[in-house]
Amino acid sequence: MAIAKPGARPENPRFSSGPCAKFPGYSLDLLAGAPLGRSHRAAVGKERLRAAIEGTREILGIPADYRIGIVPASDTGAMEMAMWSLLGARPVEMLAWESFGAGWVTDVVKQLKLDAEVKTADYGEIVDLASVDTDNDVVFTWNGTTSGVRVPDGDWIKSDRAGLTICDATSAAFAQDLPWDRLDVTTFSWQKVLGGEAAHGMLVLGPRAVERLESYTPPWPLPKIFRLTKGGKLIEGIFKGETINTPSMLAVEDYLAALDWARSVEGLGGLIARADANLATVADFVAARDWLAFLATDPATRSNTSVCLRFDDARINDGAAFAKAVAKRLESEGVALDIGAYRDAPAGLRIWCGGTVERQDVAALMPWIEWAYQTEIAAQSQAA
Repeated sequence: MAIAKPGARPENPRFSSGPCAKFPGYSLDLLAGAPLGRSHRAAVGKERLRAAIEGTREILGIPADYRIGIVPASDTGAMEMAMWSLLGARPVEMLAWESFGAGWVTDVVKQLKLDAEVKTADYGEIVDLASVDTDNDVVFTWNGTTSGVRVPDGDWIKSDRAGLTICDATSAAFAQDLPWDRLDVTTFSWQKVLGGEAAHGMLVLGPRAVERLESYTPPWPLPKIFRLTKGGKLIEGIFKGETINTPSMLAVEDYLAALDWARSVEGLGGLIARADANLATVADFVAARDWLAFLATDPATRSNTSVCLRFDDARINDGAAFAKAVAKRLESEGVALDIGAYRDAPAGLRIWCGGTVERQDVAALMPWIEWAYQTEIAAQSQAA
């Protein structure tokens, strides 16, 4: 017997965790002013790039003495630039509780060959932040995109630390309140919380990171694309819109449109409130069901952007196959696209709940998850 389908459908079924949903009301017409076919070094190109940098500062509340640069290769490029340029001067602690954090561990230990202290936690958990010594350099993700586990606050980072904090904040920036005075290097990409286009990264350097760059030369060769200094001095142009390589002016215009939309929802506070409301909608649904649970075990560390869920039902024979089948049913119905768990993460679903997603769409999705779950359980019983 077929299980009845819910009556309402999400108006926008795009719940991918990257690239993420465009903001409500988005239209390509908003990009009509892009200076296409013009040099990014022309006055108009530099002006648009500077507007992207200063708009980022405005919305995120980044201090005036922090440099913000647009760099190639998305968040990955920004993180690699930071690690290759800054690490090696002090002992290093690497923190990882999901796949991207684990990737940074691999780069530092196997590529840079540093004798780093590595602290890890399983998916759904977080490392003991109280055990971290921030007199060492510390590399970590603020929000684990593939695990749905985030850092609860910056209290564990000493204000008088001797080391640098290097933070991958790609699925946290614009959705969570980042303590800039505790972060020396912060990276993110346009394609996450604001739903911008891919391939461009943002590198935010605090004064202590700049001091390190100008006083320390790493022992390994630096590719041109990673070089942030020349003659022992910071290349200031990078942080004024003079990018290392050619940016897409169409993507820049797209990001500027997203910043304008962020202003229309009351900036960072409004963006955080929207993401928190989306998370609360999922949490209310999960709390009322015994077959569904958050991957993040502690509510204090649950992400409000990449919300990861797991199925908790003893009748499920193959968790990975079951979760994939549920995601496939949702996609075939056109109610949720790209919400399967990340390939290296435990089986389940991952629902993007950042500010560009409307709460009513999250609410409409929840009954469909129940329908897909019940339908798949019934199919599994019939097959047995």
